[in-house]
Amino acid sequence: MIHTLNIKTAGIPLKQAEKALIMIHGRGGSAQDILSLSQHLKVKDYALLAPQALNHTWYPLSFMAPVDQNEPWLSSALEMVDETVKAVLDAGIRPENIYFFGFSQGACLTLEFLARNAQRFGGATAIIGGVIGDKVNRENYKGDFAGTPVFLGTSNPDFHVPVERVYATANIFREMNAEVTEKVYANFGHSINQEEMELANSIIFK
Repeated sequence: MIHTLNIKTAGIPLKQAEKALIMIHGRGGSAQDILSLSQHLKVKDYALLAPQALNHTWYPLSFMAPVDQNEPWLSSALEMVDETVKAVLDAGIRPENIYFFGFSQGACLTLEFLARNAQRFGGATAIIGGVIGDKVNRENYKGDFAGTPVFLGTSNPDFHVPVERVYATANIFREMNAEVTEKVYANFGHSINQEEMELANSIIFK
């Protein structure tokens, strides 16, 4: 299962936009699903881009599985995010005006990509996700977020994402100079709530 670049778009046309939001869907979801969430975000003047995973899944196993067991799908998925970022950069939008939003498997993919490619971005929202692997490989994560705001929202417990991995991810991002806000909801379930969207708007999409 190797992904092919298939980017769905909404919002302002990329060539006319000054800001872009890259949205990464979860397992079983779709680019159109995640794009529909943008109606709850303050992104009316953004270009919106959402790559589509082959068969609606970025990688086959849990994000907590050994990394090599999710290959070559994981590397292909990371490449799809990278290609989406390059499309935005090629349109003349600067990195500090590129934003990210990911949910569940898409949140994990977003966070893994950002940790491997840290620089000053506009901001990132990751709902129920953490960096990928059975163990955290800190050597993979290099760069400096230079104050990039990052919002992590999750439920505790969550069937797919242990809250400990969310906290570990927050700590890594802080070490790399991101401005991290985390919010843990007790027994909320594996979904996105209205307060998380409001927090994303107040922290990221100001």
